[in-house]
Amino acid sequence: MMLHNRVRQFSAIVAASAVLAFSAPAFAQDVTDSHLKAARAAVAAIHATDPFDNILPQAAAALEQQLIQKNPDMQELIGKTISEKALALAARRADLEKEAALAYAKVFSEKDLNDIAAFYNSEAGKKLLDSGPTVTRDLVKAADIWQNGLARDLAQQVGETLAAAAKAAAPAAPTPAEGTDGAAPADGAAPADGAAPADGDQPEAPKN
Repeated sequence: MMLHNRVRQFSAIVAASAVLAFSAPAFAQDVTDSHLKAARAAVAAIHATDPFDNILPQAAAALEQQLIQKNPDMQELIGKTISEKALALAARRADLEKEAALAYAKVFSEKDLNDIAAFYNSEAGKKLLDSGPTVTRDLVKAADIWQNGLARDLAQQVGETLAAAAKAAAPAAPTPAEGTDGAAPADGAAPADGAAPADGDQPEAPKN
């Protein structure tokens, strides 16, 4: 943990110094000194390279753990050596700062970069940098809820429309003949007036 903090602090100091200490010609022949200086100021203002702060400390910690596992009897020497070498390599952070400045200079004009630096050095800009991640998380959460509701309502409305279309296209049920209700007479029901009696149902002849 101490090694991690020392390397990170030293890297930050070197990075801040690099914004003003290095000149442009070695990295960009088509970018003026003032343009590159504005780019460095913008990079520093938006903390563009901050996500890379932990690369060297993490590499050093991983290497230390790996070597100690293989050579536990050399733990003290390993820790001391890695700490010294990592601190020496931290100076190379300046290379990243210069490359970042050049990348921004290729896209943004000198005026753009000055405007960017001015805004992000203002109170509003600093607040945006500090609170931006929290706002983004809340926005992503809200977008997820919105997306789920949208998908649900879309599926429901399309389903209702398709169901209505299928119902309208279905063939109509046959209608009963006129004067009847379409039902067959029940067994034993009396025949309609004027209808001939069924076989075997002739009335007996009167007896003398």
